[in-house]
Amino acid sequence: TQHVITHNRTTIICDPVAGVKSFAKWGSFPSEKASIRKILMHVTLGRADSLFAAHWDYLDHIKLRKKDKKGKLMEYEIGRMLTPYGSIYNKGWSWEWKVDVTDFSPLLRDDVEIVYVHSGYEDKTVGWAVTIDFEIISGPPVVVPLGITPLWNTGYKYGDTKEKIVDNLKPISFESVPNAAFNRIRIQHTGHGMDRPKGCSEFCSRWRELKMDGITVDHRDMWKDCGGNPLYPQGGTWIIDRAYWCPGELQVPDIIDVKATNGKHNVSLEMEPYTATDNIQAVENISSYLFQYSAPTQKLDVAVDQIMVPSDEQQYARLNPASLNPQFVIRNLGSQNLRSVLVTYGTDGFSKETYHWKGDLKFNETAQILIPGEIKSKSGKNNFTITLSKPNGGKDAWIEDNVQSSSFVAPQLLPTRFVLHYLTNNQPKDNKIFLLDKKGDTIFKKSPTQLENRMLYKDTISLKEGKYELGLTDSAGDGLQFWYKTKQGDGYLRLFDLKGNLIHAFESDCGNGEKLSFTATPNFNENATKDTYAFSLFPRLVTTKTELEVVSNTTSHMTVLFSTNGIIHEKHEHVAVKNGLFSYSLDKLPKGRIIVEVLMDGVSKFKVRLNKE
Repeated sequence: TQHVITHNRTTIICDPVAGVKSFAKWGSFPSEKASIRKILMHVTLGRADSLFAAHWDYLDHIKLRKKDKKGKLMEYEIGRMLTPYGSIYNKGWSWEWKVDVTDFSPLLRDDVEIVYVHSGYEDKTVGWAVTIDFEIISGPPVVVPLGITPLWNTGYKYGDTKEKIVDNLKPISFESVPNAAFNRIRIQHTGHGMDRPKGCSEFCSRWRELKMDGITVDHRDMWKDCGGNPLYPQGGTWIIDRAYWCPGELQVPDIIDVKATNGKHNVSLEMEPYTATDNIQAVENISSYLFQYSAPTQKLDVAVDQIMVPSDEQQYARLNPASLNPQFVIRNLGSQNLRSVLVTYGTDGFSKETYHWKGDLKFNETAQILIPGEIKSKSGKNNFTITLSKPNGGKDAWIEDNVQSSSFVAPQLLPTRFVLHYLTNNQPKDNKIFLLDKKGDTIFKKSPTQLENRMLYKDTISLKEGKYELGLTDSAGDGLQFWYKTKQGDGYLRLFDLKGNLIHAFESDCGNGEKLSFTATPNFNENATKDTYAFSLFPRLVTTKTELEVVSNTTSHMTVLFSTNGIIHEKHEHVAVKNGLFSYSLDKLPKGRIIVEVLMDGVSKFKVRLNKE
């Protein structure tokens, strides 16, 4: 494996006049003769050393720029980032995503220019530190690339009678090259703007249809649930579902494989017919390419594609740490349909177990596998390994990708007896709470029918020693509190030991919910929770005042800062705080976005956004 890092914490900022600014870096990639199996692009956004984190959810493009054999400069979008609402992130914060860019392997050779294109209109006091790291895995290619045809690559107006999208998304002709077995259409597509009556294209669901020679090969609704975003909370409206994207996301492209036939063909893209009536501004931003490939080079070839549970990768943060149920994805890379494979799995240092998978996967299809059972671990860091063997009872053609390992941190320790405090908000019918044992059986639950508005429920939980999972779900996708939804009210889920010490607090601004995996032990160390805090600021869409609730186990000096754009407007000092409710007037503060930060003994422990109307 080789790593090519083009951008290494490169500071990116907006050009507020042009609305777009490019940051180009060169990378030295393997030669054209090198045999490449797979390329993963890791993209990390961090808070820049000298800037505040940017506030807005902007559309950014990652492009490959290279001259073709005729000397013409070609540009290909290989990744699409939707930036998070970053106003609540402190120095040291960062988040990493990854996406498969193997389709661009023929172009990622020798010296290549990689361009990060940042959009937006914020001033130079805010930005990001961007790292782009190409993980290049050597090995025989799964298929032989035979050609690339650019398709639709720009922003297309939508719902505008003066410039109809049907007139701009014209069919594109191409000719099959010799030995082509299938065509792959790779599409990045996001909707932007907010018109009337539907809020297109950022906040409207609409269908998209891909056709090959007039025959539909893909039809999908362009809509995405954002309450399950692993990057949460954010300093904006992160939970609101959007037009095929969410704030704080490296978009995974749509991949549509179609069998190739000889001769000339045309491929077309159609959008659901729609006419806007007012504030006409909707744009469908699309990049797309058609790749021609040979047939798979091997008959029997299966790979571990990714390990989701257990894992410490940030993109799987909602699923981890985990006590139960390993989850992973396998991919068939052979020409034969994959109907069975032997899975050997387990945490390193413990005895391995086996699982016989059966199914029917065509070439490049995946299966997400969940194996019921306990995930063994020692305290601290662990490694979990999955090995695949005997695909269809035979021998795999390339064993290097039959094995994959993930690192993970063991779930935290809790006492065998504790008290669960659950304060409902004004919409408790949206919520469920459940406790699972290592067999996956529900041993405690709070159902919507049991719950009343704004009620504090206290339940003493008694457990045997072992592994458990406590879950909170929200069917509306707006958590127990969300700053923009004051009428929803404020709720929380907190755990205390029998002496009244706080041992864990769920994040109330959690969208679709949150889970806590833990190991119950009779030898629980009380000192392990001395620095545990719980905070709540409500309301956060306000005109005159807000209240801060603090729960902790130790007495601290508390500092509360109210700031806008990095400028501190008010600083409140509180001596010897352990638990309490503190009220703050906002009369002297400006309207708009305000950041509230709480420091305990000088260390930042809580940072949220509120809006003064």
